[in-house]
Amino acid sequence: MVGVAGGPQPPLPPPDGRDTGALPCAALDSAIGSVMDHVMDHVMDHAMDGVMDGFDETPGPSCLPQRVPLPAGAPRGVPTSEQLAHTQRLGEIGWSQWDLTTGETCWSDHMYKIFGRDAAQGPIRLHDLPTLAEPADRQALDGLVSRVVRGAVPGQAEFRIRGDDGVRSLRAVLEPAASGVHGVIQDVTARREAERAVAESQRQLLEVRERAEEERHVTLALRDAILPQPGASISLPYARISVRYVPAEKSASLGGDWYEAAPLPDGRMFLAIGDVSGHGLPAIAEMAQLRHALVGLTMTTASPDLLLAWLNALVLNRLDDTTATVVCGYFDPPTRLFTWAQAGHLAPILVRHGTAEQLTPPHGVVLGAISGQPYGVAEIRLEPGDLLLMFTDGLIERRSRDISEGLALTLKAAGAIARHGDCLDAGLDGLIEEIGGPNPEDDTCLLAVSVLEDSRPPIPR
Repeated sequence: MVGVAGGPQPPLPPPDGRDTGALPCAALDSAIGSVMDHVMDHVMDHAMDGVMDGFDETPGPSCLPQRVPLPAGAPRGVPTSEQLAHTQRLGEIGWSQWDLTTGETCWSDHMYKIFGRDAAQGPIRLHDLPTLAEPADRQALDGLVSRVVRGAVPGQAEFRIRGDDGVRSLRAVLEPAASGVHGVIQDVTARREAERAVAESQRQLLEVRERAEEERHVTLALRDAILPQPGASISLPYARISVRYVPAEKSASLGGDWYEAAPLPDGRMFLAIGDVSGHGLPAIAEMAQLRHALVGLTMTTASPDLLLAWLNALVLNRLDDTTATVVCGYFDPPTRLFTWAQAGHLAPILVRHGTAEQLTPPHGVVLGAISGQPYGVAEIRLEPGDLLLMFTDGLIERRSRDISEGLALTLKAAGAIARHGDCLDAGLDGLIEEIGGPNPEDDTCLLAVSVLEDSRPPIPR
């Protein structure tokens, strides 16, 4: 079914004297088939992109367009009325023919749906088409009509109309015909809304990435200002201390790992390594408070277990919703005695004569978990050539493997550090690479103490 409107069109005589015989409206379906050959190659490239986006990739009755059978005796290759109507619904496409001689206008059924127009009102004449567009789009549509009618060249334009359901975007493709103009109108509102949604999502994503990168720079700068040199080495008469701090590869995963290696006034060396829960700036800020508090408490020369008890009280009373793990201790050069305690942290690894073993940890709960729990103390006397490794969980943990597997790989790699000779820095770099390289989701901190041969200061008499 098509809509027909009579009445004279504005005087638009063809400039080249071509035949202007009227094409009967009853022949609109045949005309549409002709237009499809010339126009729809372009239109359907765009229309079906939007249509097919709505279908599932897996064939099935719910995702594939229904096949419209040919009527008995219908010639192959000629679209039927049912097929044309089906195509219009799928592609949100309407068809029109404007006869510039007789003033007759023919619309397909879907044209009325696109323009939100009652079929009883009849179709719109060609010269009235631009009046339906939004004011900002009328000039472009009027120019298209003029070029097609006066210049006899096909063209297209996009314009917006306002209806009861709001503003919609349409694309018009017009082509001159023997007696007038053939037109195809497509509703591209859904496509434009999707494009705007994608553009807005891309803009928001870019903003999030920029904020994340800015936060990463601030976090790294703050961490570098708080911690000593992450790759620093300290050479002492009785030991060599080396540190490796490898930030998480993902910017959002920068955490609160920290370490400390500081000589005390009484000649002992205080060693500590820890990890604050969480990531980003909050974790870095809390890490700074814990590290500075612990360093200050060492000035009391209190035992490691008492230091952790005080630190636990600080977390419980001053750092809400925060937990942290720590292992810390004193290394006494004259006796080579390492006295240590831990709060829910992985025990250090001792490498002796090429064999690596994890020390047995004394009792100790995570900082910030519970109050009133005592912390135990352990001692071990180091020997010349020993290597003590203190580390955070980022060294051994990976999503792709069990923590016990990561610990086994670390013990094996630690036992091979001796092959690097006296170059402790190279040995630590090799250890990190052998167990899988930098952790993409967590910081890695490694503190190594190599006890030197025959360098022990004499024990005071």
